[in-house]
Amino acid sequence: MKFIKNSLLIFLILASFTQVEASNKPFWGQTGHRTIGEIATHYLKPKTKRKIEALLNGQSLALVSTFADDIKSDKRYNKFYSWHYVNMPFSEDYQHSIKNPKGDLVTGIEKCEAVIKDPNSTKEDKVFYLKMLVHLIGDLHQPMHVGRKEDKGGNMIQLQWFGQGTNLHAVWDSKMINHYNMTYTELANNTDEISKEQVKFLQQGTIVDWVNETHKLAIETYNSVKVGENLRYRYMYDNFGLVRTQLQKGGIRLAKVLNDLFD
Repeated sequence: MKFIKNSLLIFLILASFTQVEASNKPFWGQTGHRTIGEIATHYLKPKTKRKIEALLNGQSLALVSTFADDIKSDKRYNKFYSWHYVNMPFSEDYQHSIKNPKGDLVTGIEKCEAVIKDPNSTKEDKVFYLKMLVHLIGDLHQPMHVGRKEDKGGNMIQLQWFGQGTNLHAVWDSKMINHYNMTYTELANNTDEISKEQVKFLQQGTIVDWVNETHKLAIETYNSVKVGENLRYRYMYDNFGLVRTQLQKGGIRLAKVLNDLFD
């Protein structure tokens, strides 16, 4: 019940404010990532949009949003695997947690930003790291990618989804989104209407602030289930509002990051 109330509170803030190890499966799934990319497009400044279109040769943010997952099948890119997540104990924030020596979501985003801003970077490098950045900002907003190391971001929490075996990570990655049965354009076009003041509020803070915020949602997400539980319509009813909130928030914040980079 506490999780339900807190999730509803987060949803209401977005709607009415006057204000692990990573899974081998695509994070947020393809639909979720593309939704975030599509939402971000609506908040880009004209100058940012022009520069991105030039770099990507007209490809959309939605199209390139799954790039960082697509390259997982190529061993040449194994060094980027740890960029998809941050592992933290419940009792710690990012600043006080033990860092992964291979890098993590925060350091990955910082590297992407540095390459894109560097005037000496080649176009090829800027394109690569722009595609990575679009994906990683999406990853940042999925609670299970800021989860615990010991259960691999919820991958080891075994559950059922409408009677079919799955895990907590997969439920939040794609099960709920797929069950909702909307395309990424439908999800992006049906976000909640919010004011310019609300957008500015959501865009406040740093990457680390956003990670710590998502970590708090991760704690509540873990507490929302019991191992072996058969999740059905009630879980969808109680939690899909938060999924939609995180997708919208991810798109709005991705636009902020890109506008700042290409200003």
